[in-house]
Amino acid sequence: MKKRFLATLMAAMMVFSLAACGSVDKQNNEKKEDTKKTEDKKDGYTIAVVPKMTSIAWFQRMEVGVKEYAKETGEDVFYTGPSEGDGALQAQVIEDLISQKVDAICVVPFSTESLEPVLKKAREAGIVVISHEAAGMENIDYDIEAFDNEEYGKHFMERMGEKIGGEGEYILEVGALTSASHNQWVDASKGVQEEKFPNMSQYGDKIETKDDQSVSYDKVKEALTANPEIKGIQGSAMADVAGAALAAQELGLAGKVEIVGTSLVSVSGKYVKDGTIDMISFWDPAIAGKAMIKLAKNVLDGEKIESGLNLEEEGYEELTMDGKVLTGKVWIDVTKENVDDEAYNF
Repeated sequence: MKKRFLATLMAAMMVFSLAACGSVDKQNNEKKEDTKKTEDKKDGYTIAVVPKMTSIAWFQRMEVGVKEYAKETGEDVFYTGPSEGDGALQAQVIEDLISQKVDAICVVPFSTESLEPVLKKAREAGIVVISHEAAGMENIDYDIEAFDNEEYGKHFMERMGEKIGGEGEYILEVGALTSASHNQWVDASKGVQEEKFPNMSQYGDKIETKDDQSVSYDKVKEALTANPEIKGIQGSAMADVAGAALAAQELGLAGKVEIVGTSLVSVSGKYVKDGTIDMISFWDPAIAGKAMIKLAKNVLDGEKIESGLNLEEEGYEELTMDGKVLTGKVWIDVTKENVDDEAYNF
């Protein structure tokens, strides 16, 4: 009886020992798997770049940069967005990306108000959010700008004011009344006018173009028809000044109204060449796209984000930081003198 008890006890101990070993092995395997997942994650992030819209040249140029980055690095980086400028449609794209469980979203908001709720949801899901042209947003990790937005806006008014002799009415255009960067530019521009050119004044309210050349054309033509004495026009969205130039030409006002603003040579270069547009300014959207991606990777890797950060892209080598906003040092001015420079023709 005693022998039988000892045999039973030894068998039970062996079973317990095997179970314990199995449990330890399972825990070790789980730890190894968790470590492997962490290592894989660090080397294999999925990052989405979401422009305001995919249908215009500005953001098609950004797509070029995203594709170049993906090809050069082999990383899972892709470009997606609505075909038209609509905050609700852009929010839906981001909802889909949250469902896909991407690691980071790099976004150029069409409407900051429309995106705040969905970007909050993205961050709550652990997704890193990087914005561009949206310095005032709350539900982001960081915003990256090509330059100081106020300085950029001021330089348009300084140019316009000098060209029209500091007198007369002018028009201000924005892609959307909720577009953060566009409103920063024109508000800073108006501040310069009030300070330096007191004999100038804004005609009407800001014109909202929805980043659409035909809308700019229609609204500017209406304004110039009502008041052909308007002396200047400042555009913000890429297509604004091209639409304004066409309206000025059709009304016989080319050269009589000074037009300045953000655009690309591929869109507005012909109007710069013939003198209908005085100056366009821009930064390279392809480089901006790459800079957003690189900043997102730095955040995902746990790198320290601070002034002096170098993203190794032209104009983004020594960023300055204020709160959540990182600012580069690059914009390009194109006039009749340098419009034929092939380096700017994209």
